[in-house]
Amino acid sequence: MPLSAERQSGAGPEIHYKLRWFERLEEHAGGLLASGAPIVLAGDYNIMRTELDVYAPERWVDDALFRPEVREAFRRLTGQGWTDALRALHPHERIYTFWKYFRNAFARDAGLRIDHLLLSRSVADRLVGAGVDRAVRSWEHASDHAPAWIEIADTKSGPRRGRRVAASARSS
Repeated sequence: MPLSAERQSGAGPEIHYKLRWFERLEEHAGGLLASGAPIVLAGDYNIMRTELDVYAPERWVDDALFRPEVREAFRRLTGQGWTDALRALHPHERIYTFWKYFRNAFARDAGLRIDHLLLSRSVADRLVGAGVDRAVRSWEHASDHAPAWIEIADTKSGPRRGRRVAASARSS
């Protein structure tokens, strides 16, 4: 996804580039959904979709990661029929996938959820668990992102949706 997680102005060419990129993604993702294939769109989207996805929403209002038009673009994408795996199983929990190496952000749990796992219906129907391996972020020389993961039921065992797996282990 265009733009780093560093503070980005909501004005200027970078926001227009990000929105154009989303238009292209939306078109491509629609074709993938139409194929009926089991698909997971996984990655660093550099979007904080809701206030639950950012430690201090009021500080990010004018940032390209949290601007209304960017959040609307993400809403249109998921509106095609994609399921946000983490939110499907943890609708009200603060979950972060990214902590800057600045001002002790990880230790303060001042994080962002900018990495998303979007599931097509055939995958979402088999979603068993989803979470973030926070402990990995605490390792020496670790990435500023922690791995987000999903667990899906084997097609032979059928849908088992509903098992709730902890979204994150609160260890630093």
